[in-house]
Amino acid sequence: MAVPKRKKSRSNTRSRRSQWKTSAPQLVECSNRACRKLKPPHVVCPECGQYDNRQVVEPA
Repeated sequence: MAVPKRKKSRSNTRSRRSQWKTSAPQLVECSNRACRKLKPPHVVCPECGQYDNRQVVEPA
């Protein structure tokens, strides 16, 4: 099993981890003209229940 020869310093470890950032969620407008709420892409709109201009589920 591979074992590191030397201990990694805290500054090296933290500077490497500083690049691990989360991005803001991407949102698009609902395609329903009456709704136009923001929703994640490729997901049924939680407000009107439509997906790709078709009624898929009853609105909540």
